[in-house]
This record gives sequence, C-alpha cells and structure tokens, in this order.
Amino acid sequence: MEEPKPLDSLFTEKLFRIPDYQRGYSWRREQLDAFWEDLISLPEGRSHYTGVLTLKEVPSANVQQDEKEFWLVDDHSYKLYYIVDGQQRLTTFTLFLQAFIELLRGLPENKGQEDDVIYLTDTLSVATVQKKFLFEVKPAGEAFRTYKFGYTVDNPSYEYMRYRILGEEDSGTVFETFYTLNLSNGKSYFKQKLGAWHKEKGISGLQDLYRTLTKRFLFNEYIIEDQFDVFVAFETMNNRGKTLSDLELLKNRLIYLTTLYTDAELDRAERKNLRDLINDAWKEVYFQLGRNKSKPLNDDEFLRAHWMMYFKFSRQTGRDYIKFLLEEQFAPKRVHQKTSQPVELEEAEEQRSDTELEEDDENGLDEVESGEPMMVAELGPKEIRDYVKSLKASSVHWFHTYCPEISGDLTEKEIDWIQRLNRLGMAYFRPLLMAVLKNYSDPDQRTNIFKEIERFVFVVFRLTQARSTYRSSEFSNAVRAIDRGELDLVELGERLRDRMSFTFTDEGHFANDDFYLLLQKKFENGQGYYGWSGLRYFLYEYELGLLSNSRHKKFDWTDLLKTPSDKISIEHIYPQTETEAWEPAFTHIHEQERKVYSNSLGNLLLLSSAINSSLQNDAFAEKKEPKYSRDGSKLRNGYADGSHSEIEVSRYEDWGPNEIRERGTRLIRFMEKRWDICFADDQAREKMLFIDSVDGEELDREVQE
Repeated sequence: MEEPKPLDSLFTEKLFRIPDYQRGYSWRREQLDAFWEDLISLPEGRSHYTGVLTLKEVPSANVQQDEKEFWLVDDHSYKLYYIVDGQQRLTTFTLFLQAFIELLRGLPENKGQEDDVIYLTDTLSVATVQKKFLFEVKPAGEAFRTYKFGYTVDNPSYEYMRYRILGEEDSGTVFETFYTLNLSNGKSYFKQKLGAWHKEKGISGLQDLYRTLTKRFLFNEYIIEDQFDVFVAFETMNNRGKTLSDLELLKNRLIYLTTLYTDAELDRAERKNLRDLINDAWKEVYFQLGRNKSKPLNDDEFLRAHWMMYFKFSRQTGRDYIKFLLEEQFAPKRVHQKTSQPVELEEAEEQRSDTELEEDDENGLDEVESGEPMMVAELGPKEIRDYVKSLKASSVHWFHTYCPEISGDLTEKEIDWIQRLNRLGMAYFRPLLMAVLKNYSDPDQRTNIFKEIERFVFVVFRLTQARSTYRSSEFSNAVRAIDRGELDLVELGERLRDRMSFTFTDEGHFANDDFYLLLQKKFENGQGYYGWSGLRYFLYEYELGLLSNSRHKKFDWTDLLKTPSDKISIEHIYPQTETEAWEPAFTHIHEQERKVYSNSLGNLLLLSSAINSSLQNDAFAEKKEPKYSRDGSKLRNGYADGSHSEIEVSRYEDWGPNEIRERGTRLIRFMEKRWDICFADDQAREKMLFIDSVDGEELDREVQE
C-alpha cells in the first residue's frame, strides 16, 4: 500500500463510481458533525488521516463506446474505478465541494458571473475546481458532463446526484428515497455551516477550509487485484459510524453468487439479466422503504417480514433471519456444491418389425435411457430469481401497510381499515397484511380480513389484555401459508374468530372479568380509564362514529398524539383537581370518591385541539364556550366549536354524576356495537363504569339524552 494521498492527488486522472451492490448515502447529522469538526479543528501543519479507500479498477476494454466515461478512458489518460469501501467519505467530500461552489456563486460580488471568472484565490477559479473534482465537459459534438465521482446508472441515487445535487439541467422526473434525502440534507448541512463560517472568517476562512480538505485530508489507496474476491471484501468492510444493513449485505451476496455459476449453468446474457433483476429489485425496495421521506421504513424489519413469508417463521429474536439467508440459503457453498441432475434426451425411434415387437412383449419393455447426469449447483439461478422477484413485489405491499393513503392502488375502505390498524397497533399482524395484499386482488375480500384482524387485536389485546405473544406463532406461520396458497382468507377469518372465542361466555356474552380487573387496578392507582392503553383509539373511533352523521371531519388522528410540549388531547370534563365551581354538582359524593368519577369513561373527552392546562379546571359552562384573552385573542376552543364528541357534550346543560353515568353507558353501548360484543345485561355495563359502588346519597336528577 502506498503512502497516504491527499484528495487533490487522489482525483488526478481517475473516475470513481459507486457500483450497484453498494448502499446509498447513509451519513446523517452525527457523521456530518464529526466530518466538520475534523475539518475546522485540524491544527496548522498537521494532516488528518481519513482511512483506506478500497478500489477495483474497471478494465478499459469494459467501458463501452456509448458510456459517458469512454472519451476520457479511451485515450488512456483516465482510469475508471469502482469504490468498494470509502464511498460515504467521498460522497461527503462531493457534497461539501458543491455546497462550497454554490456559496461562492451566491456572494454579492459574484452574482451573475460565469464560473471561470469566479475566483476562490487569485489563480483558482470555480471552473477549475469543478474540472478537478466534479466533472469534465466533452468539448466536441453534443456536450455532456462526465462526472469524476458518482453512481453507476443502475444505482437508485444516480439521477438525484446529477440533477439535484450537482445541478445538471433537464432532469425530468427524479425519484426520491431515504438515501436521496440524506444527500439533500448533507448538502444543506454544509451550505449552512459554510455560510456561517464565511460570515465569521471571510473569504480567507473559506480558502483555509479548501486547502485543508484537498491537501491535508489523506487516504490510503488500495487497489483490489483480480484474484481477490471484491464481494467478500465488501462484506467485511464497514463505513465510518454506519455499518451495513442486512438488506445491503444480502444484495451484495446475491450479485456475488451470479459470478460463481459456470457458463453452462448461466451464460453471459443470463448472468447480466439476473444481475439486472437484482439491481431493479433493490431499486424498487429502496424506493418503497424511503418513499415516505419523513418516516423511512426499516430495512431489516422488512427483510425479516419477507423471510417469514417466503421461508419460515422463527420465534427467535435478533438476526436469525439474516443468518439463515447468508449462511444457509444463499451461501456460496450451495453454488459450489454440485448435484447430479439426469438429462432426459428425446430419441428418434426406428420403425421395427412385428417380430421385434413380439420379442419386446415376451422379454418386457426396454428401460428409457437418459443422457449422462449433468452436475448443477445445489442453489440454482431460478431460486435466486424467484426470491428476488418476490422481494421486489412485497416491498410495494409492505409500504402500503404503513402508508395506505398514498399508495394509489387501494380502495377507500382498504385505506380506512389499514389506517385503523396502524392507529390501534398491529401487534404481529403486519407481515400477514403484506401477504394478503400481495396474493389477493379482491378489495372486498381484503377489507373483510382487515376488519377481522382489527377486531381481534382490539378485543384480545386491548380489552382482554392477553399476552402480546398470544397465537403469534400460529398467525405468523399463516403468512407463509397465505403466500403459498395453502390458506385462503375465508379460513383465515374463521381462525381469527375461533381463536378469540375465549373472550366470550357459553351464552355468547363478552367475558369482561379480565377487562374489569385491569381497570380496577388502574382506578386503585388513581388513573382509571385514563390509564387504559386503548382509550385514545376507542375515543377516536367514537368520534368517527359521530362523524358518519356529519360531512365535516373535525380533526385527524395525529391531533390526538402527544406533541413535543406534551399537550395531551384527552380531557377530564370534571377536572381531577376540583375548584369551587364544581362543588355543587358533587355535593352528595364523598370527597375521596370524586376521583373515581373524574376517571370514569363517561367523563373523558376527545379534544380537537390542545387546551392550556391552566384552563382545564374551568366550570362546565365556561368550558362549553371559547376562551379569550384580554386582548381578544383566542386561547382555546370551547366544546361547542370543537370535535363532534365535544359538541355532543356541549348540549348538556350541566355536568355531574348523572351525566358521567349516562355518557359512560352510551360509550359502552358503542363499544358493543362497534366490535360486535355484548355484555350480559345493564348491570354488567354499569359495573364497567366503576361508579355503581360509589358511596353517597341517591342521585335524583334524570338522565339527559
């Protein structure tokens, strides 16, 4: 290995490409901060060792005439290299340099100027920097850029890097993923840092940064020889601070396996086709996983779910799935290990005489001859091809289970029920949803099974409070059965209903003892229904039930979540901390029992917007109307202009024990209707309110409807 080289030497007559088996750009703020600190903190006269840049030279003969690199490689002045390790650092350098150039262009003295007359120093122009590190422009014919550093054309980030980062024009549609978001964020990060640096240090400060980065950041350059296995090398290397994901390791492994087959097993065209299939599949997978840029999906969670569907389910946790995929299913030894496969040959049968046919009858039929057995890999290309196709198709449906509303392929009913499951929490059912979406096209069938799953999760896990692993093995194994056509949706629905039969009595009533005991403990610790994990979902479903009678949706599920300031959108109508205004309504209720009323189901209300905690103890009459400050600005909504649930409550004249009891009973009856459960009688319903045993004088006010 040669002495460490600075970047300005490293980029001399070299073209760098990130090959198809590499991940996208994965550095985020933590790694960018470290890079920036290394840059600005380097003492004068010292160098910073950045690491080893591992490369694989691409033979000049492999660069085709129609490739943009050809004109530079053809005259042997440039060499093309694939980056095996170090792409995150070189990508960061490119992002920094582009942000640096854009900052220079934006300075008041440079606005409107061409790059060749914008100077960083007396002799160094922006155009010179671009030509050195970013791209050269073919001078003759139809001019185009050839980039010094970038992705191969089959990499998902190829176009984004050219058009969105490096500013090439006429982009057309450019797809964005989680990795392209990292590219965008990296460039924005350096634009902000450089802007602040220039404001503090001036142009001389920028000059110092440029010299430090290009001349004092050192790499060891290591060229992998032909006999060295580049794919195995890639699997053993990690980038600074960001280890390879299992999905990235698997892609590299599959591409590697395509190089191990003999020409008899996989000819040149088939080999390229299979490699293209792998690249296309991963391009789709990365697109789907990063499709919602603000909430990218986890690579390894998807890979494990697909493994469960395609191969097997395991109760083990951790990385058992990738161990199976890399060490068993797609291990190189399964390609090297050959098995014999008989070769059936079609023989021309010569017409025979009647005498010969009679002899055959007497001696028995001749055995059918086969050709010599052919030795083929235990793991064939078809197995890889089938797996990759399934992975690609499944990624689309996996995304739909998270973001059905932006899928474009689902009906409104399907979207509605998948959103419900996301709000409720799917437990272990998400892979099953993926399998259903992948293998069944009838929206009504799919919607029906989503309803069954939602009912199962709510009744079994939110009401009955069964253990989170209840029947997990059975329904996780059903994922594979659905994918293989061994279980249909009718049978799956029957199985879901049967496995929740323990939640009902022999008479068909809801067996509410477990739910009652759960709530009893919560009332004992002072929380009551407010501490029930299913409360938000239940009250939101009640709101949607009221919405069905109205055309105007008051708020979305996200309004119900805790905000950064921890404003919780569940209101105690009768407050937990009583004021004098509430005393008359609860005169006949013992003081120690009033907290039970405060946390009973009927007293809890879904709010359409957060209410300042200092206002939550207001009298009921004041809560019903909007609250304004002295200057006339609105402090909070009143119930009368809030959610449908709030409007319903605002119709009560007063609020006290009777109203809490009446509304609680209404909510319990909604629960029965919505999830198709039935309490034994009114006494059982009353019991679930936890106020039937409250000591005090007889309440004499009539229940208001």
